[in-house]
Amino acid sequence: MGQGLWRVARNQQLQQQGYGGPGYLTREHGRRVAANVSNTSHRKQAQGGIDIYHLLKTRKSKEQEGFINLEMLPPELSFTILSYLNATDLCLASCVWQDLANDELLWQGLCKSTWGHCSIYNKNPPLGFSFRKLYMQLDEGSLTFNANPDEGVNYFMSKGILDDSPKEIAKFIFCTRTLNWKKLRIYLDERRDVLDDLVTLHNFRNQFLPNALREFFRHIHAPEERGEYLETLITKFSHRFCACNPDLMRELGLSPDAVYVLCYSLILLSIDLTSPHVKNKMSKREFIRNTRRAAQNISEDFVGHLYDNIYLIGHVAA
Repeated sequence: MGQGLWRVARNQQLQQQGYGGPGYLTREHGRRVAANVSNTSHRKQAQGGIDIYHLLKTRKSKEQEGFINLEMLPPELSFTILSYLNATDLCLASCVWQDLANDELLWQGLCKSTWGHCSIYNKNPPLGFSFRKLYMQLDEGSLTFNANPDEGVNYFMSKGILDDSPKEIAKFIFCTRTLNWKKLRIYLDERRDVLDDLVTLHNFRNQFLPNALREFFRHIHAPEERGEYLETLITKFSHRFCACNPDLMRELGLSPDAVYVLCYSLILLSIDLTSPHVKNKMSKREFIRNTRRAAQNISEDFVGHLYDNIYLIGHVAA
């Protein structure tokens, strides 16, 4: 007790003399210590909870630091960061970093990643051309196509984006994933010249027949019902598949007509195995027997592999 009173008296004496050394307990320092002890005791009361004091302190420090200024970074790093943004976010970023976000390379990458082929890519750009403006036109044209395919194609041609050529239109369709597949099916049914060029863009070399048929129907969607258009698609696929695999066709003794029969058999098998309305599923033995009746030169093992592929992977035209 005596030593405690002596230290208090000594402290008061030093304060009156104007000496506030770090080794002595001033009144202000005492209040700080008491506050820290109080804060520590409050944090310890949260059993297994989140340290609110630490979170608030971290948040305050982040608010003081602010966002990273991309203009202070090396240009290569800034462009790499902005390249992960979509068009909407890149427009928002241009409000802060106008020179960086409006860079032509960024908008060129957005255009070519969404619309892989346009005739204007291979031309000398006209006066006042910008890829940002081109992106807006491509987006507007795609929306127009999804409402009316003929008007959409005419819009692309009027802006100089596409040439009036079936081959150029087919390349555009082949490299674009933003077009509505129902509208695209209607357009291809009317424009058989574009359909012919679109089929020739597929490369089925060294692909197993069911896998090649799936890839084909991913680009050119099959109609919901049987009809002349479905027969046209299968006929064109059969000839293209044989043209891509001449050695395999000679080895197996297959012709385009035989591939046509196999494709129809695969579609019927896909419906049989995947439809919930079919209770008695076709067996592998039945599929082999029915298929070999239609195409007698096909080996039993090859037809059996076709059945296994559909059974394990699923529908060829889903």
